Amino acid sequence: MRYRLVVFDWDGTLIDSAAGIVACIQEASRAMGLRVPEAERARHVIGLGLHDSLRIAVPDLPPESYGEFASLYRKNFLAREEAMHLFAGARELLGALRDRGHRLAVATGKSRHGLDRAVAANHLGGQFIASRCADETHPKPHPAMLLELMEELAVPAQEMLMIGDTSHDLEMARSAGVDAVAVSYGAHPEGMLRALRPRACVESVAELSSWLKLHA
Repeated sequence: MRYRLVVFDWDGTLIDSAAGIVACIQEASRAMGLRVPEAERARHVIGLGLHDSLRIAVPDLPPESYGEFASLYRKNFLAREEAMHLFAGARELLGALRDRGHRLAVATGKSRHGLDRAVAANHLGGQFIASRCADETHPKPHPAMLLELMEELAVPAQEMLMIGDTSHDLEMARSAGVDAVAVSYGAHPEGMLRALRPRACVESVAELSSWLKLHA
């Protein structure tokens, strides 16, 4: 076993939520009378912390209005959340990794409350031994999430693998000295992901599962 700990991003990696997140950002922008960001711009900020996301996606929004925007976004997200499901094969992939002896964790741009709710709704509470959220530490692409997981679980960088769908995930992994695998079925385009030279860039959960069987 090369990687004792496999760390997953959540949105766009395990959960098919990228399109829904984009729509929520656009709807909140429209409700506040702001320029509605194009889908590409909104997709780019998925996985970042709140302030970084808003600074990039809705640059016309004054900082004092971040709380109002976040409330509108959450309202829109909660209305859509039940329609956001695990990618086909994701549940089986997590189970197979655990059966082979890997430990699993999550590093996400979601809030702690949001992640706990999503994990419970998808009946994955027993799969992950640890997690880090954007409201608990430095958000991506800062390496803090992975560094803290290393310390908590006593796993060195060379025995950890990060799996994510954004350049923010890959940059976080690189800064932490951790290998990464990119999935191109989530938020960021394949070319952007490959430019950061992950160990692999896969197009589906099935391809990810095959890669992990051979290399993890």
